[in-house]
Amino acid sequence: MIHRVQRDLTPEDIAKIGGTYHAWRGDSQIKNRKSEIVNYADIPGFCKSATLEDIRARGHVLMPGRYVGPADVEDDGEPFEEKMKRLTATLEEQFTDSSKLEKAIWQNLKGLDYAR
Repeated sequence: MIHRVQRDLTPEDIAKIGGTYHAWRGDSQIKNRKSEIVNYADIPGFCKSATLEDIRARGHVLMPGRYVGPADVEDDGEPFEEKMKRLTATLEEQFTDSSKLEKAIWQNLKGLDYAR
């Protein structure tokens, strides 16, 4: 990713997109880099073959995310309650560090006569 909304496509990314497109079109004998024949399939977070009825049902809006949806996320095995406790404890530590840093910055700015 170049930044949160722009991605620099690698040759592998381009090959995957092109191969998926040709498989969707039904081009005969489309092969991937391993020389395996590729058949089109919808992949959450990557591609979806939307019908005209799908498009009509969404008010003819063609935003890809409305059709493709999010990618499948693997379950990490950590129960939700435990994960939330761990993450909120980490967040609390980060807020504490942030507060200390903010005070130090304002103190330094005060020394330079730029404080509020």
